[in-house]
Amino acid sequence: MKNLQAYFFALMAIVTLSLSSCDVIGDIFKAGMWASVIIIVLVVLLVLWLLRKIRR
Repeated sequence: MKNLQAYFFALMAIVTLSLSSCDVIGDIFKAGMWASVIIIVLVVLLVLWLLRKIRR
């Protein structure tokens, strides 16, 4: 477990030093935006499917 933590901290150090903070924040927001778009589309499709089941 300590070995895994060492790899994790090494990876975080490399990412922190190689990317600027603006790039990291931008990537986080892009990932969040796409995740929210996918979730919204899935919820709308689920509601439409339920409405079709109720009407029959």
